[in-house]
Amino acid sequence: MTDKPLISAFDREMMHKCLQLAQRAAGQTSPNPLVGSVVVKDGVIIGSGFHPGVGQPHAEVFALQDAQDAQGATVYVNLEPCNHYGRTPPCSDALIRAQVAKVVTGMVDPDPRVAGGGIKKLRDAGIEVVVGVEETACRQLNEAFVHRILHQQPFGILKYAMTLDGKIATTTGHSAWVTSKASRHLVHQLRSTCDAVIIGGNTVRQDNPSLTSHGLSEHNPLRVVMSRSLDLPADCNLWQDRLAETLIFTENNDSRQQQILLSKKTNIITVAALTPKTVMEHLYQRGISKVLWECGGRLAAKAIADGTIQKVMTFIAPKIIGGTDAPSPVGDLGLNLMTEALPLKQITTKVIDSDILIEGYLES
Repeated sequence: MTDKPLISAFDREMMHKCLQLAQRAAGQTSPNPLVGSVVVKDGVIIGSGFHPGVGQPHAEVFALQDAQDAQGATVYVNLEPCNHYGRTPPCSDALIRAQVAKVVTGMVDPDPRVAGGGIKKLRDAGIEVVVGVEETACRQLNEAFVHRILHQQPFGILKYAMTLDGKIATTTGHSAWVTSKASRHLVHQLRSTCDAVIIGGNTVRQDNPSLTSHGLSEHNPLRVVMSRSLDLPADCNLWQDRLAETLIFTENNDSRQQQILLSKKTNIITVAALTPKTVMEHLYQRGISKVLWECGGRLAAKAIADGTIQKVMTFIAPKIIGGTDAPSPVGDLGLNLMTEALPLKQITTKVIDSDILIEGYLES
């Protein structure tokens, strides 16, 4: 599986079609991966499909059904076809029954239940299998799924917007708006691909956010609030709009305070010690893969220190606000030397209107 045969421009084009199909279900498949598939015969696409969500057939099954007759065809899929019974039967068996001639896949499935087993089953059945077409793009699409499988923890993204002098708000706490409308639009798109978004109680009090995709998608992430004291406003967008479920984690087991918030149709989980790691463990058990942290600097520092942040997305606006007490995006990490600073890898930059977006990954 490590030897890669010659890969044609057509193979790459078809794999990108698979990725585009898979992206249609962004935010809706966890804990399953995003998968798209196309069936090609004589250089023409005769079938396509994607995995829409847990319990639904996988992408290959939809693509084969769409093709109707896939005998002798080539099937493209961005993730190795499964070979085990889960909520649905093995996709490898469906491909064998359809008598396809060739399967081209983007990457090996990291799930130990598969991990090359699907490829082996196909090859044992006499089907030619090509592995590794546009593998980098395939891995990036499912980076949250891969991280969840390998580390038994959701994939955490820390997103923040700051001025050119590194402030996320003024000295009074006012933060609307740091960045441009185009940048905020991109954040709404990002939320639509996430399973959950996390903030602290102070963000609820200061910003009164909605934490939705603002109509860009039917999918809105689970909204998670971390509040030790439950000192939260009785009226705020999170429990007014009903657009998404809101879950509050707290250490406060005062039944009266909890009852007030429960009457707002929220859900509350009381824990002995409220930490980012504890919250992420609960979210993992709920089947969540991709989590967006939109919190203030103090909670962001704790999330980084707890190892719950894998990716950082920084929006920088060409503004200077000043203020020695104005908040910064990341609080105290206990680092005293510049040589101790946490480096990011795989850096990308993008200009969005007048802003700059810098993305990178924290060293594990």
